[in-house]
Amino acid sequence: MSTAEAYRHCEQVVRERARNFAYGIRLLPPAKRRALSAVYAFARRIDDIGDGSGPAAQRLTRLSEARTALHRAEPDPGDPVLVALRDAARRFPIPVRVFDELIDGCAADVEGVSYERFGSLLAYCRCVAGSVGRLSLGVFGTSDPDTAEPLADALGVALQITNILRDIREDRLAGRIYLPAEDLERFGCTLDMDAAGEFTDPPDRLAALIRFQAERARTWYEHGDRLVPMLDRRSAACTAAMAGIYRRLLARIAADPAGALSTRLSLSRWDKTMVAARSLTGAQL
Repeated sequence: MSTAEAYRHCEQVVRERARNFAYGIRLLPPAKRRALSAVYAFARRIDDIGDGSGPAAQRLTRLSEARTALHRAEPDPGDPVLVALRDAARRFPIPVRVFDELIDGCAADVEGVSYERFGSLLAYCRCVAGSVGRLSLGVFGTSDPDTAEPLADALGVALQITNILRDIREDRLAGRIYLPAEDLERFGCTLDMDAAGEFTDPPDRLAALIRFQAERARTWYEHGDRLVPMLDRRSAACTAAMAGIYRRLLARIAADPAGALSTRLSLSRWDKTMVAARSLTGAQL
């Protein structure tokens, strides 16, 4: 398989699977767009393994195999994602080793890890989302990586908390609770469900819990926003578009906690397109 074919495959994965990230990735110049598509495609592969329906032991084995394949001296020539990722890592300072953190986070999902305190959840968020922020920064480039890396990590944390709030119902039906036990106790919630799949906690308590978490996510967005001025114009637009889409989603969740608990909220294609367009012109999101 040629490198060009490998990149085309990764870009197809982005078009088909990156419902939010695609709007930012398309703002990059071709070389960076291809490289970030390769990063996304491998991250998507790891996430799909973790969220798969097979036995836990089988999924853990597949995660271990993906880790081994990632670190081989040369990728399988028939694997378009690894062929593209290896080429991208030759062209850009992508810290490929950071994928190990993503794999560790997905393994925690498979093992059914729960979180007693926010500090534990924060470590998980840095593994599964902060890692992608730092990998993306390798594509974007910056003159001050020591300052930029924690900011990329912070944006990843903000996006992951937003994901958690969007997916509370879906995750609960799958037997997962990501919100820290200390926060559930603080707001008098259990996230228990009745036979009809409805939450049994009082709606006002659930709403207060969600808005508390939304405010926490906003704080991480505000911290991570400091990354944008450190990037070149197109990379800054990509980052601002991704963050802007998730921030709008977070605002919708905070405005309608009950709706967020009954269905998986999302933005329309028009909304996402407008956020991306405004980010390219440098408008306030």
